[in-house]
Amino acid sequence: MTKPQNIIFFDEEAYMTLLPLTFTRPAAELRCGILTITEKWSKRLRLSYGFRCRQYLSNKYPLTIESDNLLIYGGLLPNAELLKRIEMLQLGQVICKDGKQLVGRISKESYEAYAGDMETAFREKQEIDFPVNIITRPYHLVSFNRSEIANDFELITAGRKSEELSTTVTVVGAHKEPSLHERIFLESGAVVEHVMLNPQRGPIYIGRDTVIMEGSLIRGPVALCNNAQINLGTKVYAGTTLGPYCKGGGEINNTVMIGYSNKGHDGFVGDSVIGEWCNIGADTNTSNLKNDFAEVKLWDYQTERFLKTGLQFLGLVMGDFSRCGINTMFNSGTVIGVGCNIYGSGYPRNYIPSFALGGSQGFRMNNFKEICKIASIAMSRRNVTFSNEDEDILTEIFKITKAYRKF
Repeated sequence: MTKPQNIIFFDEEAYMTLLPLTFTRPAAELRCGILTITEKWSKRLRLSYGFRCRQYLSNKYPLTIESDNLLIYGGLLPNAELLKRIEMLQLGQVICKDGKQLVGRISKESYEAYAGDMETAFREKQEIDFPVNIITRPYHLVSFNRSEIANDFELITAGRKSEELSTTVTVVGAHKEPSLHERIFLESGAVVEHVMLNPQRGPIYIGRDTVIMEGSLIRGPVALCNNAQINLGTKVYAGTTLGPYCKGGGEINNTVMIGYSNKGHDGFVGDSVIGEWCNIGADTNTSNLKNDFAEVKLWDYQTERFLKTGLQFLGLVMGDFSRCGINTMFNSGTVIGVGCNIYGSGYPRNYIPSFALGGSQGFRMNNFKEICKIASIAMSRRNVTFSNEDEDILTEIFKITKAYRKF
């Protein structure tokens, strides 16, 4: 049987339900575990890929179509049983869960003919009865992160040998169970000295050229991706991912930092999702549990109201290019859009629209040219260029979020 040649990741309603994170990327480009969803699928299936996403994102995340394609829902996480079913898919067949289309196999001709109405593109729908994990809300990245760190760890370390741990590193429990060393993986160039690693409850992945400074305490499962930095005496709890080039400091618990963001100083962030190119000021603290232990509600862009999450622990969701000043305090379930600058004493509101400037005393619209200028400076510090595509994306977000900016 011939194999598909290409993956097309599609968002559909996930664009709205995963805001503000999907303002700046397709859903499949979100990180959960060590890898992005795109990387999870492409590494397993070994296929090229492209994105069926919003028009303003398409220059940065282009669509590729081959004669034989897999159409995969951008928030879907792979598992072994699902991969077996995908291997058996024929052209024109689609795998569904509770009526929702998740993975279909489609020819270029059919895709082009039905691109506006994918519900009718498949001749045969196959309903599955086994569980799958689907990310449709920002907090699902946190909910699935521990298991996805373990899954990704197994995938990317299989058949490979870790760099040697320094003798200055303490591996908790290894004096009784030496095999625990196998649950710690160091890529080349990683610098880890005089720290304490505890892999008893999950693996610890330390990416290429990552630095963990002295006195840090890390309890797995934890993922520190390429070029991440953990500052002196940092406490990193289970379920935490620091994406590429992120900096961590203080206390970080059960949190996903997608990439290129800084939380480098003392203060607490827990049960949170931080986008790219964000900066969290020194001594910033995020509440992840309400004083009355009540269920946390989160702002929903689609309904423009706060919705129940079913969670008791939930902290902050911060969109790309946002930052906060020193000593900022965030309530449980705070949502911050793209390009925000938050500062001042007291708790700001639980929903901060994109491009807002201010704090608990009130907000006004941030200067768009200033946002682009700061973004360019921040990216250049990581040797990344703030491209015309990046500016075009921010320009479009600035236009489409106008309706949400109610200061």
